[in-house]
Amino acid sequence: MALPRPLVLGNWKMNGLRADGLTLAGRLAERAVKLSGTLGVFPPATLLAQVAQRLVGTGIMVGGQDCHEKPSGAHTGSIAAPMLRDAGAGAVILGHSERRHGLGEDDALVQAKTRAALAAGLTAIVCIGETEEEYAGGRTLDVLERQIAGSLPLDLFTRGAKADSLVIAYEPVWAIGTGRTPSLDEIGRTHTRLAEMLGPRIEGDLPPLLYGGSVKPDNAADIMAIAHVDGALVGGASLDADGFWRIYTAGGGA
Repeated sequence: MALPRPLVLGNWKMNGLRADGLTLAGRLAERAVKLSGTLGVFPPATLLAQVAQRLVGTGIMVGGQDCHEKPSGAHTGSIAAPMLRDAGAGAVILGHSERRHGLGEDDALVQAKTRAALAAGLTAIVCIGETEEEYAGGRTLDVLERQIAGSLPLDLFTRGAKADSLVIAYEPVWAIGTGRTPSLDEIGRTHTRLAEMLGPRIEGDLPPLLYGGSVKPDNAADIMAIAHVDGALVGGASLDADGFWRIYTAGGGA
């Protein structure tokens, strides 16, 4: 079943102790009386089960920030997709730039993790995006084309299977946490080209396309009004319940 728009997903990254996470989850739960779109939070693994329990019955999606490509085994410190599902997750972020560029994850590994997530029944939020050097060199679309071809298990969606459990998040690496964003025109042109890239490769409806990278309450409405922008993947601004809810409502959620 396709996720209702807008999709506004909050990546908490490596932030929050138990009291912080449960307080933040509680404040969001108070607002989520009747959700008209998809609101999601992605806490660190230490908080996942408790946050998921706190948000039961609210309609708020809870997910993990990464998973291993194997379902189990001798992989110290890693978390398998079935473990995330068992802890209460319904989704997982994969291929975030902080893992691609900070930890050296390549397209092939992201694809393997995406396959693992889908096999475990999770929605895969697959991140793609160019570095500042690639952006300055005019190579954005080439990078995105390569990442789509290499990071997505496209064979799963070309045999009549719908991509209902797949979400694509375009996050320019140079915009993440910097306060800088592409122009609205640039975001629009890039998302239109992403839709055109995915169209021949995906059976049925396209997966939601999210924008991420310094999304804030004061720019969210303009960004999510752009064609082919179905929502936002939010970083630091998702740690403030009031601001995160304003982003969600700016996109048409309630």
